[in-house]
Amino acid sequence: MTKEIEIKVPDMGDFDNVPVIEILVSEGDEVAADDSLITLESEKATMEIPSPHSGKITQILVEEGQHVNQGMVIARMEISAVVDKSEEKTEIKKDVSSPSKNNSSFLRRQESQDVSPAVDKNDYDTELLVLGGGPGGYTAAFRAADLGMQVTLVERYDSLGGVCLNVGCIPSKALLHSALVIREAEHMQQHGLDFGKPKIDKDKLLGWKDSVVQKLTGGLGQMAKQRKVKVVNGVGQFVDSHTLSVDGKNITFAQCIIAAGSQVFKLPNIPWDDKRVMDSTDALRMDDIPKSMLIIGGGIIGLEMATVYSALGTEITIVEM
Repeated sequence: MTKEIEIKVPDMGDFDNVPVIEILVSEGDEVAADDSLITLESEKATMEIPSPHSGKITQILVEEGQHVNQGMVIARMEISAVVDKSEEKTEIKKDVSSPSKNNSSFLRRQESQDVSPAVDKNDYDTELLVLGGGPGGYTAAFRAADLGMQVTLVERYDSLGGVCLNVGCIPSKALLHSALVIREAEHMQQHGLDFGKPKIDKDKLLGWKDSVVQKLTGGLGQMAKQRKVKVVNGVGQFVDSHTLSVDGKNITFAQCIIAAGSQVFKLPNIPWDDKRVMDSTDALRMDDIPKSMLIIGGGIIGLEMATVYSALGTEITIVEM
């Protein structure tokens, strides 16, 4: 006995009105639980919506370019009337990056073609090695795996996602949201709503910020496993044109993509051993909320941190070089 169910857009966190950039299945396809159905893309993330059950897709209710929100029905599927309870929860799989929009029909055509020069796979440990697990690196690794390549992804840190996801734009935007709430509450005093001075629980605030990051990065490891992308954690150093040493272990490759990302630049003549001196990563940890702060650099990162700390009560001075 079978029954038809609706597949809805699950909780996407702070994202809404997100465009569909690729539909990965067709009506009549048989899919397994957790198989990706459609891909969404916001300014900061690409997200794959998985199937909540194993079954047959009977109807696709969205099209590429359409915008969707949480709770919207995207497809209908036919499943067995007796469903494994472990399949019932649907969680969005997030690929947090801002990759260029790929033409899906072109990519499907490419799947039947060679994506690399003819090589004997036995000559190397992996066909493609990607150095760096940030938005550029993992996006390239996943796409290459989708096109049939054997891929190894080398990342120096424990979690994929790079600077943006872990210590950059994602955690800073979470803290900026809290700063916005504080400022809006203050503004409403002029209109008769006085919430009083906010009480800042730093540990809870940081815990919430970290949960936002984990929600976005948590699915990347699983997506790598589903695509059979081998993830190696460690610092990579090239030995020759076809060999990378990762913490003393050599990995040979036919082709390589370098997506090493960025790191904080330590300005000269700054006493970095002074506990009062922070870089942008330190600022996100909020070991202390000082009474006053001098920020060197009036770019995006400097202004974001200025906004956050100012809302939390710190007197800010910005120096732009």
